[in-house]
Amino acid sequence: MKKRILHILLFILLPMISMAQVGEFRSDLAIGVNGGLLMNRVTFSPKVQQVMSYGQEFGVSFRYTCEKYFAAVCAVQAEVNFSRQGWREAEEDGTYTYQRHMNYIHIPVFARMGFGRERKGLMGYFLVGPQLGFCIGESDERTGTWTDNNLPKYPEGPTSHYNLAVEKKFEYGIAAGAGIEFSHPKVGHFAVDGRYHFGLSDIFNNGKKDPFGRSANSSIIVKLSYFWDVKKTPSNKIL
Repeated sequence: MKKRILHILLFILLPMISMAQVGEFRSDLAIGVNGGLLMNRVTFSPKVQQVMSYGQEFGVSFRYTCEKYFAAVCAVQAEVNFSRQGWREAEEDGTYTYQRHMNYIHIPVFARMGFGRERKGLMGYFLVGPQLGFCIGESDERTGTWTDNNLPKYPEGPTSHYNLAVEKKFEYGIAAGAGIEFSHPKVGHFAVDGRYHFGLSDIFNNGKKDPFGRSANSSIIVKLSYFWDVKKTPSNKIL
């Protein structure tokens, strides 16, 4: 499964690299800030019944626009983000709830392809690329009658993970998304996009004696970004 996803990613990125060698030259650098809502689940095997866990993500962004190939504006966008994510479990009758919070530093690196106005007006765009992360802290919240010897019984999955700390702090995965950006030469660039992150690594050990064979993060992120130009390609023909 992981090899198949990596092959798909290469299939997407390689044409963009080749296009960047024959199009109209650009050398635009922009930096900015970003923030938004993050909705996360952890894919467990065996399955653990969950509801969506909500968190936040914010950080700094860097974008280098290198080429325009026909109508497509090609760029590389990297970010350094703080993310608060985790998973949430709840009994149907509301007797018990469990929330694990995990704080990450995430570094996504995107190939960005835009269509529309570069300097003034609207542009739609697509993002795809790898994402690395490192867990810098965690905590949990429990409601109901919780003791270490009296954990609630979830028929869909094991319960040994409640007192299990994150064992694999480094994570990696693939992120992709789409959005729209409004630009003005005197104001900067305002962008809003939606993204999906698919984790390829596990947060717990996955050996034969461990409770889970898989325990990977997956997230949906809705994000607002602002960029200002540091360097622009000198041209009166770029719209």
